[in-house]
Amino acid sequence: MSTQAQRTTSGQTTLAFEIGLLLLLALIWGSSFTLIKVAIPTIPPFTMVAARVTIAAILLLLIAATQGHTLPRRTSVWAAFVVQGLLQSALPFTLISWGEAHIASGLAGVLNVTPPMFVLAIAMMTGHGRQSISGRKIVGVALGLAGVAVTMGADALSGIGTTAPLAQAAVLCASLCYAVAPIWGQRFSGLPAIVTAAGAMSCAAVLMLPAAAILEQPWTLAPTAQAVVAVLGLAVVCTALAMVIYFRLIRTLGPLGTTSGSYLRAGFAVALGTAWLGERFTWSLLAGMALILAGTVAVTAPSPVRHNGKQVG
Repeated sequence: MSTQAQRTTSGQTTLAFEIGLLLLLALIWGSSFTLIKVAIPTIPPFTMVAARVTIAAILLLLIAATQGHTLPRRTSVWAAFVVQGLLQSALPFTLISWGEAHIASGLAGVLNVTPPMFVLAIAMMTGHGRQSISGRKIVGVALGLAGVAVTMGADALSGIGTTAPLAQAAVLCASLCYAVAPIWGQRFSGLPAIVTAAGAMSCAAVLMLPAAAILEQPWTLAPTAQAVVAVLGLAVVCTALAMVIYFRLIRTLGPLGTTSGSYLRAGFAVALGTAWLGERFTWSLLAGMALILAGTVAVTAPSPVRHNGKQVG
């Protein structure tokens, strides 16, 4: 096998692995909508998020220490961690949790597929990365949106006129946070993913603990056992594990590729509802998932290499 062929095969294998991680991350985060819905009746938003990020931060710090990593000491890095923790965890987690107290989780899932749209809009308005926005990526975004529409069906949107407008706006604001967070997170490319995750999550915990104590007095709550288990799942799997994968993907797939997982999140949320909650399975679900996957591949696949003005690959 030639050297060029070896490089091509290696690149394809690496891309397949990264897309596999994106699928896993989407599955993990897709399940978070269900877990939030289970917890929100007896654990209010600020308390839920404070517990979620604090447990996750402790786990991430322990993992980082076990692997021999030390946290940065520079004030500028920690200031950046505060922004990352706010954008990626504290603010969007709170907005979605509060929103799901007022609207259906399916509708929240639909509204939360918009980060790639915001990423493209930001790139077009600022010129940052505009040259890398190919027609194929735009088509991929469109395929993803079409897949979500087919997957969720018209019924998921039928309640828009009757649900709280502020709750819908809150979930959309969370999507904007998810769009900006990976762009901001690119500045940590020189740090191990576990260090970035631990630092950002620690800052999110510092932000959320006093907010929960002041606004909701969590010591007065009486959560159900199911709610407690749901929050533990959110903390350990949907936050700690997910953050390690997330910061790796920012480096390997970039902001647009990473946020394209929002399409997959919505698809997995529906699939999990069908499998675990007895919701009706339809052929539109299968067709929608196929469109979502095609759109994700189109967004994340590398652009063809050009030689002497001609595309190769």
